[in-house]
Amino acid sequence: MLAFFRIGLILISWGTVFFLPKKSFFKYLPVTLFSCLIILIEYLFGAPRKWWKAKGGIKTIANNGLTFTFGPYFIGNLWIFHLTYRKFWLYTLLNLMLDYLLAYPLNAFFEKINLYKLNKIKPIHLFLLSLAYSFMNYGFQIILDKNQPTEQKIQQHGKGKLVLRPQNND
Repeated sequence: MLAFFRIGLILISWGTVFFLPKKSFFKYLPVTLFSCLIILIEYLFGAPRKWWKAKGGIKTIANNGLTFTFGPYFIGNLWIFHLTYRKFWLYTLLNLMLDYLLAYPLNAFFEKINLYKLNKIKPIHLFLLSLAYSFMNYGFQIILDKNQPTEQKIQQHGKGKLVLRPQNND
C-alpha cells in the first residue's frame, strides 16, 4: 500500500513538470538541487537521532525521504520559484501556507496512514525548519542570479555556444 502511495506521489509530482517552461526548469534547477541536498542532510542527521520513526526502520525512512525529496519537494520547489521569484512577499506567503500544510494537516495524514511518525520533533519544528530552508533557497537563488552574466554581455555565436563579449568602456 505505502509503495503505491510513494510511486503515486512521484508520478503526480513529475507529471506536472511538463507544464513548467523549460527555461524555468533549468533556471531553478541549481537551487532545487541545493535544496534537495539540504533535505537529504536533514534525513541523514535526523534519522540516527530518531526525529521520526517508521515501520520497517531505516529502510522505510530512506524510501520515504527519497520519495518526498525527489518527488513533491523537488517539483514543488521548481514551481514555487517559477511562480513567485522576484516577488518576495508572495514567495514568503506561499511558503508559509505550504509549510503549514506540510507540518500540520499533511503530517497528521502521513502519521495516520503509518508512513512515518514524528518522534523527537514536533510539527512546529517541521514548520520552522521548512520555512528556514525556504529563505536559504531564496538567498541561494539571488546569489546565483548575481553571478550570471547579463544578457547584454552574452553574444550568441556558432552552434549554440555562448561567448562573453568584452565591454566597450569608451
